Amino acid sequence: MKSQSRFTILCILTALVFATNAFADSDEKLDHDYSILSVFVQPSISFISFTEREYFQNAIDTIYYGFRESAINSAESLNVAKQDFQKVNFCFPVTAGIQWQFLQDHFLSAGIGFIYDNESVVLTDRNSGTHSYEYTLQGIPLFLEYRFALPKNFITLSTGGLFSIAVRWYWVLPGTEIYTTWGYLGAKTPLFGAGFGASVGYLFASWKNFKLYGDIGFNSISVKSNKKFSDIVPGGPDEKAKWNLGGILLQIRGTFGFWNKPRPKDDDDDDDDDNPSLRKKRFMDKLRSLKDSTKTDSVKTADSASVDSAKTNVADSVSANVADSAKATVADSVKVNIADSAKVDSSTVKDSLAADSTKSNVVDSAKVKRDTASAPPPPANKPEEATSVKQPEKQPEQPAQPVPAENVKSKGD
Repeated sequence: MKSQSRFTILCILTALVFATNAFADSDEKLDHDYSILSVFVQPSISFISFTEREYFQNAIDTIYYGFRESAINSAESLNVAKQDFQKVNFCFPVTAGIQWQFLQDHFLSAGIGFIYDNESVVLTDRNSGTHSYEYTLQGIPLFLEYRFALPKNFITLSTGGLFSIAVRWYWVLPGTEIYTTWGYLGAKTPLFGAGFGASVGYLFASWKNFKLYGDIGFNSISVKSNKKFSDIVPGGPDEKAKWNLGGILLQIRGTFGFWNKPRPKDDDDDDDDDNPSLRKKRFMDKLRSLKDSTKTDSVKTADSASVDSAKTNVADSVSANVADSAKATVADSVKVNIADSAKVDSSTVKDSLAADSTKSNVVDSAKVKRDTASAPPPPANKPEEATSVKQPEKQPEQPAQPVPAENVKSKGD
């Protein structure tokens, strides 16, 4: 029955951890704890290093064997039964206190806790009678704690959250004791403390001023008494009792900051998501910024289009000028070549005509000479003709006129 109740409590704590993870803010908002003064409550799961449990188990075994020996027959022997104490002292300490952040991510805390672990068994005698035996560990530790956050460049597991290391020093207050079925054992309360502790924690959830840390660590709370274990358990040692209330700890610390530092603007905006007017204002600001961005993009597009048009016009103008210049140059070159060619051809024609005229004149002159040589000498009473005949010799540049055919007489005439 006791084991079932402990399992139920463990399941509830596990469900609480998963629920806080599911409903907490995102990791990007867990960079710092902005509280200056805060109060905290810290439930824990503790595995106590109580090695003196063997004294109580030996006492139960002794009682059980006595019941067996007192049985008269086998039927009574079958009635004798026993339970054993658990081999691990498993409990749920609770701590509360106040926390002061004197520097960014550096905390001093003072707290007080309550440790309670009750172990009980039932034995059955030969007549089926039941007998209950128990012992209870109780502790009221007082502690001072220093917690500091690790810089982000030392942590590569996550980009958000607050990883921290905590160290503690413990004192024990009156009420730290062991009481059993056979007696009571009170602990001393030394002035300089009773032990120490250390843990590694992580800020894994946050709602405005409320924060949740998860810690895992170890502590040692060693206490002593002026009494002996033989005073509280049969067969216990006759030396002064001492025991340890520390062990491995799994802790969840919930803090509420009632005095907080001003948050950065982004964090304030994140915490004001529940305000409809602020949500509307942020929405309008986003629309306005989107509209301004659209206008800017359209202006940029228009400017780009005008620049591209200007570039196109300049390119077309340059191409047209180059084309016109090329055409003009080609036309002028063609005209010059045609003119030069025409001049050359005209000169060639003139030269050819002159050569043909010269040839014709030479041929005609030769014919005239031949005809003159074969013709009879002119009569003496016509001296003008001889003069006229000699005239071409004085003016060789003019060609001689051909003699008409009717003036030439053949030999038959």
